Amino acid sequence: MSMAAPSNAGVPSGSTLGTLVGVMNSAKEKWDSSGASQAVSNFSASIPDSTKDYISSTTGQLFSRERLRSISVCFGIGEERPFYVEKNPALLVARVKHNLQFFYLNYFLLTAVFFCLTLLISPTAIIGIGLLAASWVYVIKASQSGSLSIAGFAISQTHATIVMGVISAFVLIWLLSGIFWWTLFSSGFMVVIHAGLRDASMHQDGDDQVIMVGEVTGVSDNEQAAFLGDPQV
Repeated sequence: MSMAAPSNAGVPSGSTLGTLVGVMNSAKEKWDSSGASQAVSNFSASIPDSTKDYISSTTGQLFSRERLRSISVCFGIGEERPFYVEKNPALLVARVKHNLQFFYLNYFLLTAVFFCLTLLISPTAIIGIGLLAASWVYVIKASQSGSLSIAGFAISQTHATIVMGVISAFVLIWLLSGIFWWTLFSSGFMVVIHAGLRDASMHQDGDDQVIMVGEVTGVSDNEQAAFLGDPQV
């Protein structure tokens, strides 16, 4: 009885992986030798430390994990009336404003998920991005000597990189424009529905908190201290 040899279909060969690693290392070396890395470092060093701290602090607050609401909070699981139509215009505006501030990170995540899903089901975009990546690999490999020859004309690696960057920008705009607008419309529709119907007034954080100042009359000092949460009582 003859036994069939195990198939290696679908498993990348060592030469393919070696070529990919070589292209990545070559791209990194060309990036470093072109002076672009030094230019980025100089630009970063020219930014005042106060500006860097402000940007870092603001980004950390906006994309903090605590700002991402759980599914139970987002959909009001366990609440009596998590969704209902508010007929008072003033209360509706206040609700939408509160929800946009309270669920903004969830809305951002929803938009990102819609974008990725739309991209995955768009064969034109996937093929286009694949061809664009292959073109970059070809340009990087062909210009390893410092220049690229096309139809008898020698083009420096710097000029070839600039041209590829411009072409890539236009190609990506053309490929992703439809996906971008479809994603924006779909996620925007879902955000408007959720922000308009979700009653999240019971959830308060940050600027939504109400600071109560004053004394409670008609009770003893011990009862008042206990009401205010004095740990000494």
